[in-house]
Amino acid sequence: MSNFTQINPNAAGIDIGSGEHWVCVPPDRTPQNVRKFGCFTPDLIEMASWLLECRVDTIAMESTGVYWIPAFQILEERGIEVKLVNAHHVKTVPGRKSDVLDCQWLQQLHTYGLLSGSFRPDDQICVLRSYIRHRDNLIKSSSVHILRMQKALIQMNLQLHKVISDITGVTGMAIIRAIVAGERNPQVLASFKNSRIKSSTADIAKALTGDYRVEQIFVLKQELQLYDIYQAQIASCDVELDRYLASFAGQENNPPPDPPKRGNRKPRGHEPNFNLRNHLYRISGVDFTQIPGFDALTVQTLLSEVGLDATRFPTVKHFCSWLGLCPGSRITGGKVKSSHTRQVVNRAANAFRLAAQSLSRSQSALGAFYRRLRARLGAPGANTAAAHKLARIFYHLWSTKTAYADAGADYYEQKYRQRIVSKLEKTAESFGFELVAKTPQLD
Repeated sequence: MSNFTQINPNAAGIDIGSGEHWVCVPPDRTPQNVRKFGCFTPDLIEMASWLLECRVDTIAMESTGVYWIPAFQILEERGIEVKLVNAHHVKTVPGRKSDVLDCQWLQQLHTYGLLSGSFRPDDQICVLRSYIRHRDNLIKSSSVHILRMQKALIQMNLQLHKVISDITGVTGMAIIRAIVAGERNPQVLASFKNSRIKSSTADIAKALTGDYRVEQIFVLKQELQLYDIYQAQIASCDVELDRYLASFAGQENNPPPDPPKRGNRKPRGHEPNFNLRNHLYRISGVDFTQIPGFDALTVQTLLSEVGLDATRFPTVKHFCSWLGLCPGSRITGGKVKSSHTRQVVNRAANAFRLAAQSLSRSQSALGAFYRRLRARLGAPGANTAAAHKLARIFYHLWSTKTAYADAGADYYEQKYRQRIVSKLEKTAESFGFELVAKTPQLD
């Protein structure tokens, strides 16, 4: 690489490990330009001091897992630019794999500007992201105990899930708590039915007639207690999340508009017990929940993953490429081999895909767009295409701070009809014909 121009002459490379970190600096800075450091905090502080002594101002590091986070934060606090690179992009020559060679290879590539760092939002957003990811883990853990409660009920032939849609709702939890407390009379248990339950009291009593085995009641009791513990932890996490969101600097904007009408959509069971929508509108300056398919939890996930600064992505194409939602470009010998999207692990992309799935019954322009694509491409292709479109809309609102205006499903269908008619007219004209509208016949 001697003929290449050095873009980062003060670059260093670090190969992160679970127990030790190997660091390489330019050879002209110190006689021993490759050193090994431990993983304890004093070792990381010593590593940062040595890098500053060697006049290093930018670092590329390679790591797996979460071992890179402490080193990243300490180096960033010292004013050093740190780039976390994808290990797949910096493979060394086959047969010469070692930690020493890895850090030297990283330092050499970074010196010539051949590495790009992974996206990481600012520290305030990273803290918010940690809270939200922890809350998501608590919800997933609690769902395990819901499944185990349902399994215990089924083994006693208590088909509660056949007569109510959610066993963790008001009716379901009242019945389960009564069973754990010792109630066995199906009629008494069915009397806990909420007025919104469609099943009759007789059907519920019939479903609750079963074999109340002692061991399954014990399992049900313990799983209920564990479920309650997780619900208490989620509520505690919501209090901390509410406090932290209140610490964000707000945008100078008007009060948020009225929430969009979603029909008779039932509130999601894991929605926080504070006004999350107002918090998100205040800190972002945009009411993203006006976009069909988006609710406050979806917006919370997106903002915690991408942050509040849209300039981190130069264009909407960069943003969609990072999400892995744009068409791929695999071209060999002038032929397109594949245009499938890249396989990426991205929580923001998953949020866009889930929002796209909810458009199937939306009476909006995006809903009509999704249904049209689903009829032509199938559900998987329509989900990806609609998620890509939602990502582009999100980026536009995110970067311009403008409000979303939906044209409606009728407008989209009319535009689609105009495109079809225009295409038919051009086809008829190419064959020397003229397309004429049919005159309606009067009775």
